[in-house]
Amino acid sequence: TVLMCRGKATQDFKGPDCRFVNFKKGEAVYVYYKLIGKSTELWAGSVGSDFGYFPKDLLEINHNYSNEELELPTDVSLICCF
Repeated sequence: TVLMCRGKATQDFKGPDCRFVNFKKGEAVYVYYKLIGKSTELWAGSVGSDFGYFPKDLLEINHNYSNEELELPTDVSLICCF
């Protein structure tokens, strides 16, 4: 897993289930994957020790770590919560 970039949350976000990461406005969010296919509006990353999906539109990128973008074809609906 390669850390792609870091951004700042532009508003609070509470995901609909455990596949999503929650954050508050102003928190640092680290991006590891940009999803392609049906879920192009979602990225995957972490806030603190929590990892999950979040809407990419809620992040203001302020630091790029990698010039390579890792895009994963995925269907978020296939991921299960335990």
